[in-house]
Amino acid sequence: MALTHKDVTEILKIIDESDLDELVIEIAGAKLEIRRRGPDEPAEVSFTPSSDEPESSIIHGESEELPTVDTTPTSRRHDGVEVRAPMVGTFYRQPAPGEPPFVEVGSMVAAGDSLCLIEVMKLFTTIEAPAGGEILEIQAEDSEMVEHGQVLFVIGIAE
Repeated sequence: MALTHKDVTEILKIIDESDLDELVIEIAGAKLEIRRRGPDEPAEVSFTPSSDEPESSIIHGESEELPTVDTTPTSRRHDGVEVRAPMVGTFYRQPAPGEPPFVEVGSMVAAGDSLCLIEVMKLFTTIEAPAGGEILEIQAEDSEMVEHGQVLFVIGIAE
């Protein structure tokens, strides 16, 4: 049984939501190691495939590592603050089907205002604005899967 990209993403999500600092998984000779370096730094991930896996299924070469993902929910950019998905899940712009979206491009928000929902295994997490300002961009599609660290919104900071 080989680990797929989806498997690794789900494992990273579970680690991110737990108190674990380190996890090592060995499946059929393949080894996945995840270590948290600190609360403000991305996790360190390495994957060693089993020697009998075909070359096309190997995620990385001998000394390379899987790419790290920015785990901070927001980051500054020149025209505003990026709000990033804290987990893998389904992105919803409205609180319930048939209701209006939480925000639209051009909406003014205050810090703590609800921006969207992300559903993971029938559990909904409300994503809140980290700062007040104007919604400049909505970069995720309603009812579509989002990846951990994917930019969802860009908020222009109120002066």
